Amino acid sequence: MKLRRCCTLLALLGTLSLATMPAWGVSKEMVQLQTQVQQLQEQMTAMQRSFDERMGVMNNLVERDTDAVNKVAAAVSALQSTLQKQQGDSASHVDQLSGQIQSLNDSLDELKARLAKVSKQLEDMQSSQQSTAAQAAQQQAQQQALAAAPPPDVLYNNALRDYNGAKNDLAIQEFSDYIKYYPNTDLAGNCYFYLGEVQFRQGNYQQAAQNYDQVLQNFPTGSKVASAQLKKGFSLIELGKQDDGVQELRHVIQRYPRSPEALQARERLRKLGVSPTGRSGE
Repeated sequence: MKLRRCCTLLALLGTLSLATMPAWGVSKEMVQLQTQVQQLQEQMTAMQRSFDERMGVMNNLVERDTDAVNKVAAAVSALQSTLQKQQGDSASHVDQLSGQIQSLNDSLDELKARLAKVSKQLEDMQSSQQSTAAQAAQQQAQQQALAAAPPPDVLYNNALRDYNGAKNDLAIQEFSDYIKYYPNTDLAGNCYFYLGEVQFRQGNYQQAAQNYDQVLQNFPTGSKVASAQLKKGFSLIELGKQDDGVQELRHVIQRYPRSPEALQARERLRKLGVSPTGRSGE
């Protein structure tokens, strides 16, 4: 059965992942991951056992209804043969046989409906089990991918080193990998910021603005918020959206008045001939 093969494959994948795991991966988190994988395999085994039991019950019901349908069909056929032989008998005898045939046909239709309903339930159960197995396999694959990822500090430091070394393509890949594997950490906000910086260097101002906005929306208490808002304003100005860009720069000045970012925002607004507060006469 596909489900049993899926369970076996999951077990083999878990064993292979542990066998090929790098030395640095052996940690408390890895022990927890191994425990989770073992629990997942036990759950899959329990699901397989439950599924097999239900399949047995459903198959028994199908067999019983099929036998009943066959018996009724045989009875109908026999009655029809009898009717044909008795065509010379009285009209009352014919009416009686016709009534019996009609009754048997009604029973046959009812049994067919029951059989169709049971078959539909069986198909739904199989579909549900396959969907659950696929979700479990996907979850285990994600856990194994996380286990194979470098530690967060190593991955982040490598990305920052390549960014400072102007190795833009490599830095983009490493910052993106960090966000993929560790999306909920504080440094994930920094990764979005540096991705925006690389895009800004390359003149991709639209993508840069989107990455800066990720910092503002999802990491509002991070260390790169002021810088992200400043550079988002610069990006919007470069895109020709001066009013939106000016608004971002004014927010920097209002929220972080003593910061280096506020000084840069004031200078850019001065070059644009725009008031830093939006009030006339300043």
